[in-house]
Amino acid sequence: MRKKNLRFLAAFFMGKLARRVLKILGKRATTFPGRLATKMCPDFLGMINKPETIVAVTGTNGKTTVCNLLVDILNDNGYSVLDNRTGSNLSSGVASSLLAGSKLNGKAKNKIAIFEIDERYGRFIYPYVIPNYLVCTNLFRDSIKRNAHAEFIADIVTNSIPKESKLILNGDDLISSNLAPENERVYFSIDRLETDLEEGINIINDIRICPKCNSMLEYDYVRHHHIGHAHCPNCEFASPESDYMAKLNLAERTMIIEEKEESIEYGLISDSIFNINNQVTAIAVLRELGLEGEKIRKSLENLKIIETRYSHEVVEGIEVITHMAKERNPIACSCVFDYLNQLSGTKEIILLLDDIFDKKESSENITWYYDADFEFLNSENIIRLIIGGVRAKDYRLRLLIAGVPDEKIVCVEEETDTPNYLELENTDKVIVLHEVYAIAEAMKIKNKAIEVINRRKQKDEN
Repeated sequence: MRKKNLRFLAAFFMGKLARRVLKILGKRATTFPGRLATKMCPDFLGMINKPETIVAVTGTNGKTTVCNLLVDILNDNGYSVLDNRTGSNLSSGVASSLLAGSKLNGKAKNKIAIFEIDERYGRFIYPYVIPNYLVCTNLFRDSIKRNAHAEFIADIVTNSIPKESKLILNGDDLISSNLAPENERVYFSIDRLETDLEEGINIINDIRICPKCNSMLEYDYVRHHHIGHAHCPNCEFASPESDYMAKLNLAERTMIIEEKEESIEYGLISDSIFNINNQVTAIAVLRELGLEGEKIRKSLENLKIIETRYSHEVVEGIEVITHMAKERNPIACSCVFDYLNQLSGTKEIILLLDDIFDKKESSENITWYYDADFEFLNSENIIRLIIGGVRAKDYRLRLLIAGVPDEKIVCVEEETDTPNYLELENTDKVIVLHEVYAIAEAMKIKNKAIEVINRRKQKDEN
């Protein structure tokens, strides 16, 4: 930790004051206090006192869910944890969290910190905030405008990781599992599933060629995209052996995680493979922190995925579901499309994947549509797709290319009007699929869909 000076002290107290004023005004104070402090003192992050143990969670998908699980389980077991889950995962958000977690005398209030860190911004944070443990959930293609390509992001992350940090990495991901090869590490994995394939069916796979000798990799099995297990036939490059191997029993909604010295059974909080992977990630981190498996198991019994990401209720015999998908992210959307396709029963889907930039009529690159597997939505049990927003016609074109019959597709200019176009004849599920920044809108549309269902029911009764 760098020596404090008068500039730091002024920044510290001004940041504290800004936070207090914002709280009085009813604001969350998640970024401004940290932005103010780091502007006044560029070395602020290096000088402020920090918790004894810092866990940084980065990666393309799952960061927020993993952080939420970690904080909730640690809190449930009596730990006082500092986190930035209500704020920014950039430098200003981390600085604001450290301000909130500091006493007026400068000492840290908490012994553990869980920080979500944007993949590209770790290089600005880790020189000052050195994680004891650095977790990478996965590395995939994301917004082309921001992140270019997974290998580009992997290089940024590798070059930013402090040598002191112990890595907790996804053994099923051949990109993120090879980050910072000189660092101490452990791996977590999900054992081969019945649904895994010998050949991938997704449009993209970003690691087909061995990065060491340029030979064609041989996949032992593929779960989706480049997630699975592979080896190079001409050199030693291969998927690593895992320290935390999860064996799933989806029928019983349980899994056993095999460690070096013991095997522990946990209940599943979701049947989505993405969320199961997030759960396995969190358990591996907690075990590395020394929390007993039995305590983790008990805490998981009371947890569920937060309603802003997934909600479910039954109205007049029809399941009404909201499900979040990360827009501009082809892998996240592909996995959600596949998950929705595999749900039982007939489904009508309201598709709301316009992002916040589209709503401002920006030039956000939409080529990601053609990396995402919209083909999963070309299914007999998906009987209607209602698309709302300024990009509705672009989505319609992509669905037509995926083979979805035109008569199944409805384009609506205003998102709020989409529930009015539900057919509700022989419909088992109505699903509102929304992007990250449309949570409030999705909940309004869900409530309107419920009103439409109730209205149709009353009309049928009359």
